[in-house]
Amino acid sequence: MTVSSRLAEGDTAPDFTLPDDRGNEVSLKDFAGERVLVYFYPRANTPGCTTQACDFRDAIEELNDLDVKVIGISPDKPEKLAQFREDHGLNFTLLSDVDKQVMTEWGAFGEKKNYGKIVQGVIRSTLLVEPDGTIGLARYNVRASGHVARILREVAAA
Repeated sequence: MTVSSRLAEGDTAPDFTLPDDRGNEVSLKDFAGERVLVYFYPRANTPGCTTQACDFRDAIEELNDLDVKVIGISPDKPEKLAQFREDHGLNFTLLSDVDKQVMTEWGAFGEKKNYGKIVQGVIRSTLLVEPDGTIGLARYNVRASGHVARILREVAAA
């Protein structure tokens, strides 16, 4: 098993194009000139991922006030993401990275500890892409609960 290389503040954010929960292709370059919070999560409609997504949903107005858009990326298929959006009234972009290529490029897939064992999997991560396309904030191995409030404080301070 290998450790994926992580992005750091100042790195150029790798572009991507992925399908959303409605079947549309969405690219990072569609958000050029904007601040975008890209977060990676393991699986829709699981307890931790639902908590995190609902926290983003509930903080969306504050994030929008900071001119920040939110994109959630998981390895789920678009149909499952559509159900996730509907079940929880999610109000931000959900993208499907079934082959985990984007997650790997962004350092959000690789070795991690799960219940004391080292496994390959999605590394819960949140990265802020600045208007110039560089990483302004990179947080890996984040907790689902309470994470959004911390990110909101950090983004507001930046």
